Amino acid sequence: MGTGASKSTEEGGSQGMGEEEERNQAGGQLYVSLKMENYKRKGDLIPHVYGSVPLVGSWDSSKALSMERESASLWELSFVVPPNHETLDFKFLLRPKYSNVPCIVEEGPNRQLIGGTLQGDARLALFRLNADEVLEYRVLIQADRVSPFDLAASWRAYQENLRPSAVRGIPDVSINSVPEMNAENGSSASLELDLEHYVVPAPTTSANSGFFYAANNTETPRSLTLAGVFSNMDGSGNVLHPSKDGSVSTDRPATIKEMEVIVPDSSRIYSTSGVVESKSVGTFSPSQKQDSHRGLLVDRGVGSPMLGKSASASTFTVDLRMDTETKNSMPAAAGAVAAAAVADQMLGPKEDRHLAIVLVGLPARGKTFTAAKLTRYLRWLGHDTKHFNVGKYRRLKHGANQSADFFRADNPEGMEARNEVAALAMEDMISWMQEGGQVGIFDATNSSRKRRNMLMKMAEGKCKIIFLESLCNDERIIERNIRLKIQQSPDYAEQPDFEAGLQDFKDRLANYEKVYETVEEGSYIKMIDMASGHGGQIQVNNISGYLPGRIVFFLVNTHLTPRPILLTRHGESKDNVRGRIGGDTALSDAGEIYAKKLTNFIEKRLKSERAASIWTSTLQRTILTASPIVGFPKIQWRALDEINAGVCDGMTYEEIKKNMPEEYEARKKDKLRYRYPRGESYLDVIQRLEPVIIELERQRAPVVVISHQAVLRALYAYFADRPLKEIPHIEVPLHTIIEIQMGVTGVQEKRYKLMD
Repeated sequence: MGTGASKSTEEGGSQGMGEEEERNQAGGQLYVSLKMENYKRKGDLIPHVYGSVPLVGSWDSSKALSMERESASLWELSFVVPPNHETLDFKFLLRPKYSNVPCIVEEGPNRQLIGGTLQGDARLALFRLNADEVLEYRVLIQADRVSPFDLAASWRAYQENLRPSAVRGIPDVSINSVPEMNAENGSSASLELDLEHYVVPAPTTSANSGFFYAANNTETPRSLTLAGVFSNMDGSGNVLHPSKDGSVSTDRPATIKEMEVIVPDSSRIYSTSGVVESKSVGTFSPSQKQDSHRGLLVDRGVGSPMLGKSASASTFTVDLRMDTETKNSMPAAAGAVAAAAVADQMLGPKEDRHLAIVLVGLPARGKTFTAAKLTRYLRWLGHDTKHFNVGKYRRLKHGANQSADFFRADNPEGMEARNEVAALAMEDMISWMQEGGQVGIFDATNSSRKRRNMLMKMAEGKCKIIFLESLCNDERIIERNIRLKIQQSPDYAEQPDFEAGLQDFKDRLANYEKVYETVEEGSYIKMIDMASGHGGQIQVNNISGYLPGRIVFFLVNTHLTPRPILLTRHGESKDNVRGRIGGDTALSDAGEIYAKKLTNFIEKRLKSERAASIWTSTLQRTILTASPIVGFPKIQWRALDEINAGVCDGMTYEEIKKNMPEEYEARKKDKLRYRYPRGESYLDVIQRLEPVIIELERQRAPVVVISHQAVLRALYAYFADRPLKEIPHIEVPLHTIIEIQMGVTGVQEKRYKLMD
């Protein structure tokens, strides 16, 4: 709940603030965090705090504040001391979980906290259970001054985003204090770190290890041979039947009609008024003012969008608030995704069981990149999805070196040829769906109503069509995309003169612009000026069902801003040394060394990225790995916890094989779907990681994710577009950093091995 730099020492010590610091923070309130740690739990005794102020019971043990379990061995309580009670006498006590008595009060004198300074020597909390047995707790006390504004923002964020999990009764996400940033944080040794010294080759199976043209990774045409002639259309020959990874998604009856999602431009957020003006609909959205000297990041718009009625009776505005300075949003505590893809069953009419996302837009508007990204996301969720690129069909049928004249609307031969390959691609997609495919993404300009009506007629009674139109008015972005197209597209691979290719493409674009008709028919999603990452709109019309709703939510949260995402496992833990799975142990000696090396690496790699953040799980081995890193906010996600091994937690694989041979064999046969008794499967992990993926897509600054092997396998599979069945076997070694670079050209990776 608090923010700012915490002053703490181990074993209960706390440092007081200097006179200058006290003057600087005058008017703030004292935020106190108490932690107690004990590895030998005793029955149902719950640690409590009581003391001299009403907040902690005024020495009435029946009104003592209960501490919350943070891990198997750690308990925590945080509160704010009112300004008129900054001298706080308190003690710890143990109380049975289901009754008030008997209470066991810690031995020794009262603990006294005056203005954030702990009086006296640091000491353990000792509880005498009987004449022969004494229970010892290690105590940690943190105290900090925070402003009323930070407190209000933090509490609001907690109320709106950090609701306790219904399963475990604790928050899914918690925000740590952010150390003050200064230029002296990094050691001189860290600044001399040669990052290239640690580079290791990425796996050769990764499709995203280098730059690529997204259309080349689309579905290979089945109705055309490489010679450009028709093949058998009866399903025989070399037609490949897709394998099924699971069932498909539930189509739900909720309907959204004529909805506008306004993504405000962060440059239009006025610090004086605290509102965002959106001229497109004439509405105003409250924005969060940021303290430039604080690291607490509050985005009150995270999680499910809030619908608010606009001036138009048929139009709604989804309020998406952005950070004003760092643009680094705090994740939502979304928990596991309800009705996740793998468990869903699509119901209703036959045509609603299959979904066709038909792209619409002028060339160089990012359609193919958006299609590739959406395909990757839906596949990762378990939906059988394929990307059909009409340009690939055209190149196979008519060659790659067609001039701009081929794309003129008054060229009947060119028009007939282009409509023919579009129909072939649509037929292939529908045939694939009838064989079991679920979501087809049809990638072409589809710039006229006549073309779109042809596609809708072909799809009638066979699949549901949603048009996805990409509109861009930013000439700078269009020019950038055109140049990327000339560099990457096979259409210009044989054109040695870049400027000649550039002029030809602009002529082709002009031919499309003359006859372009925006989508106004059927179900559609319009992305307007979303590519820049600085605001835009999404218009949604006649969209219904669970899966279309998830697609809209994904598109709202994606952008093309280049930034790195660093994935790494925690340092080696004591359970790693013993070969035990699960658990919540501390780091081994090697793990502690890695934590220091990782700190040096992060300081060097992200030294100019002050808006970066560190994400960990709630297990102590990831928290301890991140603890030496300073200068960046740290965010704990319960969704990043290791796969739950259930009754096998703490066992070795040999012990499982010996004592539970049936479970061992079942896991060996199908690691993807195998669920530990009272635990999780890899598919369960994917479900709970979807909010993390959405937040990683939202981020505009670098993110370091410190997590666990199964979790990182699932995250890596999303970025590398690896099939679900491969996820349990992806190599994610200890003490290695996987850097994922996201940007306009797709996803690339680089690996750094800091230790053997």
